[in-house]
Amino acid sequence: MKKIILFPILIFFSIILLAQPHRFAHITDTHIGGKTASEDLTRIIEDLNTMTDLDFALFTGDITEFGSDDELTEAKSIISKLKMPWYIVPGNHDAKWSESGCNSFVRTFGAEGFCFEKKGILFIGTASGPNMRMAPGLVPREQIVFLDSVLQHTDVKQPIIFVNHYPLDESLSNWDKVVSMLKTRNVQATLLGHGHTNKLYDFSGISGIMGRSALRASKEIGGYNIATLENDTLYYRERTPGKETLSVWCKVPIGQKIWIAEEPIKEEKFPDQLKTVWEFQDKSDIGTNLSVAGNVAVYANTVGEIVALNAETGKAIWKYQTQGKVYSTPSIAGSRVVAASTDGNIYCLSLKNGKVLWQYNTPKAIVASPVIDGDRVFCGASDGCFRSLSLKKGEIVWQFDSVKNFVETRPLVTDKAVYFGSWGNTFYALDKQSGQLLWKREKYANRMLSPAAVWPVAAQGKVFIVAPDRHMTALDAETGAEIWDSGKYSCRESIGVSQDGKLVYIKNMTEGNVLAFDAEASEQKLVWECPAGLDYEIGPSPLLETGRILFVPTGSGRIVAVNTETHQKLWDCKISVALVNGVQNAGKNRIVATTLDGKVVCLEYQPVK
Repeated sequence: MKKIILFPILIFFSIILLAQPHRFAHITDTHIGGKTASEDLTRIIEDLNTMTDLDFALFTGDITEFGSDDELTEAKSIISKLKMPWYIVPGNHDAKWSESGCNSFVRTFGAEGFCFEKKGILFIGTASGPNMRMAPGLVPREQIVFLDSVLQHTDVKQPIIFVNHYPLDESLSNWDKVVSMLKTRNVQATLLGHGHTNKLYDFSGISGIMGRSALRASKEIGGYNIATLENDTLYYRERTPGKETLSVWCKVPIGQKIWIAEEPIKEEKFPDQLKTVWEFQDKSDIGTNLSVAGNVAVYANTVGEIVALNAETGKAIWKYQTQGKVYSTPSIAGSRVVAASTDGNIYCLSLKNGKVLWQYNTPKAIVASPVIDGDRVFCGASDGCFRSLSLKKGEIVWQFDSVKNFVETRPLVTDKAVYFGSWGNTFYALDKQSGQLLWKREKYANRMLSPAAVWPVAAQGKVFIVAPDRHMTALDAETGAEIWDSGKYSCRESIGVSQDGKLVYIKNMTEGNVLAFDAEASEQKLVWECPAGLDYEIGPSPLLETGRILFVPTGSGRIVAVNTETHQKLWDCKISVALVNGVQNAGKNRIVATTLDGKVVCLEYQPVK
C-alpha cells in the first residue's frame, strides 16, 4: 500500500467567484429515527425557508439513525419541503445498518453522490460507507470511479470543494487514495460530518470543516452552519434556527493550490512464512466471505455478481448477475451453491456452470447469508421472516414470520435447531424441522447493540455470541438460559470455535489480543491469551482455526496468524487497507480471503510442525 504525503503551495489569485459572494447551508448528522431528530430537522428546514440569500444546502451524511426504509422516507419528506436546491450524501449510519443493502438511499434520494458548479466552485460529494459491515469508513469503489471520472474531466485550475461524511484520515480506510486523487486538482477544502461538533481539520494540507450535528443533544434546539465565500475566504458561522447566527468560528483561505508529492512510503513486506499464490482486484466492493468446495471458491460483489473461481489459479469459472448488490456469503453443498441478493431473491446455482436451478423471491431485500444443511436451505431476510427451503426445488418448507427488524447474519444450524440474531434486540432459536420458536433472548436495550452481525458458534451444549454491547455470552442451546454473560474482555462481533469444540475464540476490541475460552466451563474461563497487536478492532469477520493455526481477520486489512499450541503470534500480513471479510481454508497450506475494497487473495503459509 503506497501512501503519498503531499504539501500545498498556495498562490492567491482573483477569480470571478471571489467577486460573487455566495452562501450555503451545511446540515449534517440529522439521524432521523432518533428521539428528537424529526422535530430538529423540521425546525432547520423551516428556518432555511425564511432565508432568501442562500444558494443551496448540503447534507453531509448520517441522514438516518438506522438506514431503514421508513427513516429514509421520513427524512425525504422533511427535506423535500426545502425551497432552495439541496444536495445529499449518506453516512455510516445510512450504510452500515441498511435493511436494503444500501439500495434504498439511492431509490429515495436519486444518488449517493453529486457534482455541481456554483459561482466558479465545483462541489463533489461521495458516499463513504462502510457498506453493511462494522469497520472504518470506506469510499466504495463505484464512488472512487465516479470521483476519478469527474476529476479527469476537470481543469487543473478549477477550484473544488469535496464533500464526504468522514474525515480524510485513518477513520476512512482509503483516505490516502482519496487525498491523492483530490490533489491532482485544485482542491480547496473538504466538508464533513460524523463527529457531531464544529471543528477545523488539516488533512495533509487540505482544510477540513466538520459541522455540528443537527440534533439538539442536551440543548433545547439543534442547529447547523452557514458558509459564506467572500474575499478569498470561506467563513463558517453556526446558526440556531429561529434565533441567531453566531460569530465566525472558522475561516479557510481560498486560492490556487499546487500540490507537491513526497516520495511514496514503501509497501509493507510479507512475512517470510507467507507467499502470494494469486490475487486480483474486483471491479467493485466485496461484502461477502468466500465459500470453498474442492477446487472452487465462490464469493459475491456489490455490482450483484455471484462469482466462482478456480481456487488453484484465481481465474473466474463463471459469473451470475443478480439485480441487486450482494452481501450474502454463498453456501455450497455438493453440486449446488446458494446465495441471496438485495434484489429480494435467494438463488440456487449449479456449482459447475452458474446456471440457475431455482430462485425464491421475497418482498424485500436480503442481506443475510444462507446455510445449506442436508436437503434444506436456511436464510433470514429483511421482511421480518426467516425461511427454510428445500435445496432441490427451492420450495418453502416453513416460514417464521415474527422476526423483529431485519436479519444480517449467517445462521447457526445444529441437529435440532437454527440460531440467529436480528437488528431488533433479539436472538432466536427455532425448531429445525418445524420452524416453531423454541426460545428467544431479548436483553438488548438499544437496537444497535443487537447480536445481529455475529455468526454464532456452538460447542459443548452451548451457543456462544458476541455483540456490540462488548459482551461475550454463553447460552444453553436447548433452553436459551444464560449460562454466563461477561463484559470483562472487550469484544465486538467476531467469534470462532476450535476444530475439537473445546475452545471458543474472540479478539479484543480495544486491548488488541486474541483470547481462547473453555467451551465446557460454567463461567467465562480464559484458557490462553495472545498479544496480537490488533489495535482498535471492530471488524465482525469470524475467526478460523485450521491445522493448529488460528487465522484472525481484521478491520484494517490485516490477517493475523496465531499458533494454537504455543499461543504465540506466528505472523501478520496486510493484504488491503479495508476490512477482511473472512478467511477460508483452500487446502495445501493455503487460505483465501476477500476484502471490503474488492480484493481476493490466496496465500500459502508454512504449517505448524
